[in-house]
This record gives sequence, structure tokens and C-alpha cells, in this order.
Amino acid sequence: MGLSEQQLKASLDALAAAEPAIAAALDRIGYPPPRIRERGYATLLRTILGQQVSVKAADAVWRKLAEVAGDPTDPATIRDASDETLRSAGFSRQKAGYARSLVDEIASGRLDLDNLPADDEEAIAALTRVKGIGRWSAEVYLLFAEGRADIWPAGDLAVQIEMGRILGHATRPSEKLTRELAAGYSPHRGALAIFTWHHYGAGADAAPV
Repeated sequence: MGLSEQQLKASLDALAAAEPAIAAALDRIGYPPPRIRERGYATLLRTILGQQVSVKAADAVWRKLAEVAGDPTDPATIRDASDETLRSAGFSRQKAGYARSLVDEIASGRLDLDNLPADDEEAIAALTRVKGIGRWSAEVYLLFAEGRADIWPAGDLAVQIEMGRILGHATRPSEKLTRELAAGYSPHRGALAIFTWHHYGAGADAAPV
């Protein structure tokens, strides 16, 4: 379960009290809605299916998988499906390989989604052992599905853009600088990441006044 509305508000209030630029941005656009996903296999499989395609296309593959192979939320469905069956559901060869890697990591016990390491970096390392799950996907999973309060996906383009805008930078900060800029905002960086996406979605309304 991701960060609740109350948790987001409490963290952003703490950040606003410490950083006038964040306070000003919060005054302009308000608090973001929660971003919550279910913990577990199904969310990671949907993450793989959603790579480089629209939400609509990923949903279509999910539905087709249910039609031709069985319950998409059960790892055995991917395990038992032939390559031809997965292709008929809309899986590319690459995504089929990624899905099988996820199932293998879970079946072997190397990845226990109910008991990921408490340390965020160790949890990211465990998730990224799955082929097709990179650091960004792992961070978003930990933030949205586990509600880890200090996750900071500094490699996200929107996070970089909006951190620059909020803090008054003339150009988009690099990933390294974006990470450095938020170092002092621990342990509230997860809420800050969600706020930057909210700020990004606000568009022109988020421009400094």
C-alpha cells in the first residue's frame, strides 16, 4: 500500500516548513492525490507489460492473457504458457522473457515480495535482479506498492524537470544533481517525488509567480 493522503500531507507540510520554494509550490497547486498500487507479483507483471506502450495497450494484453492462458495474477499462468501462447496474447519476445524472469525469481525464492529487505537500496537490488525491472521501475514499485517514504527516483525526467522548476533552476538538473538537491529532504522524499509528478501535471499552473 502506497503513501496515504494523510501521510502525503504530513510529509509535504514538513517539507514546506523547511523549504520556502516547496511551500510556494504547494500554495499554487495544492496537495497531490495518493498513488497506490497493490503489493505483489501482479503489479510487477503489469509494470513489464506497460513498458514503452500505452496503458490501453498494456490493458489489452492483460485481458488477452486471461483469455488464452488463465489468471494473470497467478505466476503459474506465465510459467505454464508456451511462447506461442504468450505471443498470441500480445507479448513481444523480450517481454515474455522478462515475465518468465519474474516468475523464476519468485518461484526460486530469490524474490519474496512479502518480505523485501527493509533497506531501500537492498530492496531495489532484489527487484532489479528481474530482467526488465530497472531502477526506476523498482523505485516506483517501492513507493506506490509499499509506501516507502524516502524513495527518490532521481532518474525520472519529470522529477528532474519539476525539482528544477520548484527550486528556480534555469535548466533541468541532471540525475546526479537532482539526487543531491533532495538529500536534505529525507525522510520525506517519497512524498516530494509524488508532488513533483503532481506539479508536472499542473503544467502552466505550476509556473512560479
